[in-house]
Amino acid sequence: MKRHIAGLHGEVRHEEDLLEGVFLVRVESARYCWHPQKPFFSIRFGIIEPKELVSRSISGRLYCTPKALWRLNWFLRDFGYDPDLLGREEVDEKALLGLQGVVRTVCKTYARRSYLNFDSFASREEWESISADQGIRTTAAQQGASDDLQLHTN
Repeated sequence: MKRHIAGLHGEVRHEEDLLEGVFLVRVESARYCWHPQKPFFSIRFGIIEPKELVSRSISGRLYCTPKALWRLNWFLRDFGYDPDLLGREEVDEKALLGLQGVVRTVCKTYARRSYLNFDSFASREEWESISADQGIRTTAAQQGASDDLQLHTN
């Protein structure tokens, strides 16, 4: 049996699903995925703030290659991961659940596909100052100034 499905041949656009910005988040799921060249953690964050995005989530990867371990370490440290486990170089997927912190996401496009990158992290305690700075910088950006935001100074 043949079915006609209108719009099936058109280009599917998911860019509107990719949230770009600075968010206070909670780890909802984390799963280690083995890959011969690029092992990674697949992580889904639930948004806590801004309030208008509370029902949304952000998903992405944190790679575990030697070159990318600094970013994984940054995430674990800023989100308050158990220092004992971190000191033993162990990541427990269950211990990641519920951790909270700040993440900045940036949308990148390669070969006509869009990806959401976790650009930077900060501890939950820094959210108030970051969200206040973000409002000030947004105003400055509208006046033509740079809106770059650095969440971590180390």
